[in-house]
Amino acid sequence: MTNFARLAALLLLTFGAAMPDPAAAYIGPGAGLGALAVTLAVLLGVLLLIVGLVWYPLKRMMKGRAAARGDARK
Repeated sequence: MTNFARLAALLLLTFGAAMPDPAAAYIGPGAGLGALAVTLAVLLGVLLLIVGLVWYPLKRMMKGRAAARGDARK
């Protein structure tokens, strides 16, 4: 064998040994639905955070302007 062939064989064996095996994992229906529920809850929480940080201060500012003009709605 030539040096190139030995190096190629060594690299092939090294990379072959370093490759991960596929995981034989199973997520049951309870864990899958729980993960889905947590994901949806986080997304809904972010949406409500944006609403709380943007909409309510704008609403308060518009109410303050209306009160300053004297035509505040009751």
